[in-house]
Amino acid sequence: MNALHLVTLASLAAVMLTTGFPEDKQPKREDPVKLGNFSVSLNVKDIKASKAFYEKLDFKQVSGKLEQNWVVLQNGDTKIGLFQGMFEKNSLTFNPGWDSEKQTLKDFQDVRELQRILKERGLKLEAEADETTDGPAYFTLVDPDGNPILVDQHVPKPKR
Repeated sequence: MNALHLVTLASLAAVMLTTGFPEDKQPKREDPVKLGNFSVSLNVKDIKASKAFYEKLDFKQVSGKLEQNWVVLQNGDTKIGLFQGMFEKNSLTFNPGWDSEKQTLKDFQDVRELQRILKERGLKLEAEADETTDGPAYFTLVDPDGNPILVDQHVPKPKR
């Protein structure tokens, strides 16, 4: 190996040490999390009355079945799920991999990546996604006030 090769290798090593190895894609504790599409799920007493109320605020039904006691309403990018008799508390829901129209994003943070970062930050998860899978998965946690948070990915892990 000549001197030029040694200088080139040394320069490459220096760049890799300061900028990180390209193959090192593992999420880190300090990485910002991108949780995806957001909606709030409300536990309602009377789904018909709640639906009529939110329709007066110009929310429109985009999915669900009233006869099954659940609907999802939308106003712009804001979504509200109304659920009668399905769970005890209101809940926050994030959908990695989806935009506000439930269109699959080309690149996003996979639910398993998000889970690893949040666990590294010391958050306790109530339910965990299976790290050995690459399809749809979810995890749950609870905020300090007891509000459930569901991180629910409906699409496969992005190909990177």
